[in-house]
Amino acid sequence: MNVLNKILDFFNHQFSIGKSITFSPKTILIIILVFVLTSFFLKIFRKIIYRTLSNDAKVKFKSVFSFFNYFIYVIVLLITLQNIGADVTAIFAASAALLVGVGLALQTFIQDIISGIFILVDQSVHVGDIIEVEGQVGKVENIKLRTTRAVTRENKVLIIPNHKFLISTLFNWTENGVITKESVAVGVAYNSDIDQVTELLLKLASENQSIIEDPKPFVIFEDFGDNALQFQIFFAVKSSFESNIVKSNMRYAIFKAFEKEGIQIPFPQRTLSFLNPPKALQ
Repeated sequence: MNVLNKILDFFNHQFSIGKSITFSPKTILIIILVFVLTSFFLKIFRKIIYRTLSNDAKVKFKSVFSFFNYFIYVIVLLITLQNIGADVTAIFAASAALLVGVGLALQTFIQDIISGIFILVDQSVHVGDIIEVEGQVGKVENIKLRTTRAVTRENKVLIIPNHKFLISTLFNWTENGVITKESVAVGVAYNSDIDQVTELLLKLASENQSIIEDPKPFVIFEDFGDNALQFQIFFAVKSSFESNIVKSNMRYAIFKAFEKEGIQIPFPQRTLSFLNPPKALQ
């Protein structure tokens, strides 16, 4: 009995940190036990939810759930301390100033986290989407709570803080499907055969293997320019990520075909008139 009493006395012995925070070994054991049980039930809850979700939704749920785990543990800790008689008010008072300082220092970090949750819940961006933010184009490889990782056309990894999606305009090239509509503009001389120009542009589009047949390419007579008749050919490409290469290949083909057919691509010309010309020019 003496040994048992000594063990009980040890677990009930109060240790102090400062004047207001006290704890005992029994308190620590209770907290550990509660945390173990909380972790166990959270894992069961996560597995139950996982069974009802698709693979894409599982990734999003995992990211959001891992973030909220911290809040759950903090709430459980405070409730446990309150129930075992600890002065939770003293803990809040001791950490209030620290939380304010940390909150200011981590303002951008918190914005990224909140933005990440909005992205995952709103589903405006998915893995595999091709996006454009602040002039940067990339294919989304991974969406995390703080950052989104994308790979550019140059195979560079683009790390985007998630708050950029809230403060900047986001272009999602593939939200309506993997097909992207593109266009190439060209000007021809005023003495050109406009029917020949139209037929030639459509022929070049049909010969390009990266341009799909449905929807069909089409040409519009855009405008009467100062120096040229402005035409534009519209087409759809298989891969949005390679649209710049497709447009470049079309420009190469147009230049060579027009040169072969004798169709001129004029350049701007200006005539200067002097009100009081120098003697050397008279």
